[in-house]
Amino acid sequence: MLQSGAAGGRGCALCPLLGVLFFQGVYIVLSLEIKADAHVWGYVGENIKLKCTFKSTSSITDKLTIDWTYRPPSSSRTESIFHYQSFQYPTTVGTFRDRISWVGDVYKGDASISIINPTIKDNGTFSCAVKNPPDVYHNIPGTELTVTEWGFGTMLSSVALLSILVFIPSAVVGVLLLVRMGRKSAGLKKRSKPGSKKSSIEVSADTDQEKDDRMAKLCVCCAECLDSDYEETY
Repeated sequence: MLQSGAAGGRGCALCPLLGVLFFQGVYIVLSLEIKADAHVWGYVGENIKLKCTFKSTSSITDKLTIDWTYRPPSSSRTESIFHYQSFQYPTTVGTFRDRISWVGDVYKGDASISIINPTIKDNGTFSCAVKNPPDVYHNIPGTELTVTEWGFGTMLSSVALLSILVFIPSAVVGVLLLVRMGRKSAGLKKRSKPGSKKSSIEVSADTDQEKDDRMAKLCVCCAECLDSDYEETY
């Protein structure tokens, strides 16, 4: 969005806060949107991904920077844990030393990182800031991380989930097979009872069998007649 600056050449005190740049008599509204998960849960010892995505109106250049910061619970103190500008620069000091891994792709608008071997002490707020000049003004979203221990309740819930996904479908299949076998058995018993009405398929099968028997008997009679005629000739 462009707006002429001829409105008196007067300065705009709020322009830096609103992401507006005054250049050659024209106010240019900059736009850089960042999104991150509001809350992330994880377990001790299992790598946790902190997702952060961004959209910029400017092309990605080597001037793009990404900064992740961490703030402990009930504290206003923040510390830098990751910096990116063409290359990745994880922190080399503090509790996150050697435990931050870059998993993003700036050309796809991804500024995500991963925490290796997290502990309960990592609980707190993580913030993702992206600058892609001239897009430098934006919101800075925060992600609340909660890391918990693997406990009996967690293991129990995992076992219950496994049962739902594996054992219950197997039991349903088994019941269906038993029902089908029971129906077949009942059908065989019903057919074996004297005087029971046969189905059209069974009647057809019996008729075909009777025809075959009659044809066989006719063939035998013909053969006997031919033999007798042959003997009388001699």
